[in-house]
Amino acid sequence: MSDREMIQKNVEEFGRIQRYMRMVDKESEVYMEMKERYIELKVILTSSGVNVTELDRIKE
Repeated sequence: MSDREMIQKNVEEFGRIQRYMRMVDKESEVYMEMKERYIELKVILTSSGVNVTELDRIKE
C-alpha cells in the first residue's frame, strides 16, 4: 500500500469514527474506546503531514 493510499484510508477511518462518536453517549464505554482510536488516528494523520483541523468534528 502506498503512502497516499494509507493516508486516504486513515482519513476515511477518522471521519467514520467521528460519526460513530457523535451517535453515542460521551460517558459510555463504547465512546471511551472510540476516543482512543480517534486519538491514534489524529496522531497518525498529523505525523503524516495531514492538517486535521478541517477534518476534526469532535475537537477533543
